[in-house]
Amino acid sequence: MGTTETGHVTGTKDKDYNLVWFTEACLSNALRLETYIEDADRAGDSELADFFRRAQTESRKGAEQAKTLLRQRLDK
Repeated sequence: MGTTETGHVTGTKDKDYNLVWFTEACLSNALRLETYIEDADRAGDSELADFFRRAQTESRKGAEQAKTLLRQRLDK
């Protein structure tokens, strides 16, 4: 793992960029999981649909936590 900050390329420190990326990834995952839930429901597989619902809940939770951190850091 490198020890050099590469934020000069994006204009955003790596740690801040990573937080933005993580937020987007969680939100994107929550959207994708909605399709998986619908597919499982359509196939009558309630166990799988419930599994994807739990995963979706965790993705939403991760996004909310990341958004809170972003708000705190952007207000500084």
